[in-house]
Amino acid sequence: MPLRRRRPVARIATTAVVAGTAANMGARSAQRSAAAAQAQDAPPAPSPEEVAAVPEATESTDIEQLKQFAALRDQGILTEEEFAAKKAQILGI
Repeated sequence: MPLRRRRPVARIATTAVVAGTAANMGARSAQRSAAAAQAQDAPPAPSPEEVAAVPEATESTDIEQLKQFAALRDQGILTEEEFAAKKAQILGI
């Protein structure tokens, strides 16, 4: 029984799907790498004594930072472990 050749449209569609998937995964990988590099450049976490001495005004900035990191986690840029580490760092836990 001879092998059938696929139609050119089917080959083009398959190629487009594969290329689109590869481009999407490459972009995600680049975003994760950039986020990881940025996280490594962050300053060390303050001690509990330093956190207690900080005025309440910085609490709102802490909340904003947590919201930003949560958004990055929801987008898939940060992993759950990275988000937990940044949350602990911000909250001084």
